[in-house]
Amino acid sequence: QVQLVESGGGLVQPGGSLRLSCAASGSISTINAMGWYRQAPGKQRELAATITSGGSTNYADSVKGRFTISRDNAKNTVYLQMNSLKPEDTAVYYCNAAIRYYFRTQDYWGQGTQVTVSS
Repeated sequence: QVQLVESGGGLVQPGGSLRLSCAASGSISTINAMGWYRQAPGKQRELAATITSGGSTNYADSVKGRFTISRDNAKNTVYLQMNSLKPEDTAVYYCNAAIRYYFRTQDYWGQGTQVTVSS
């Protein structure tokens, strides 16, 4: 069994910052790619940012230059630093990880954390 536990969401004013964390625990041999996705009300879930085990990153155009994804492999944790937040960043943010245990790799999702950007 694997769990992804997210933290760091909340209410912030436009222009503010938040840092999301997601820690993986359980039956883990290695973690391949990790990422953050988000889903706004009435919209489909979309990619925000991903990071490979080697540290290569990918960002949605809408967050480039404002969000930074990073990971601590020793702690099985991925972070999302969000700066210059806009009201359109309001969404539930979900952590995702591709986790290998022995010979099997499976995708896992966190429970989601709410980010609300509003004055």
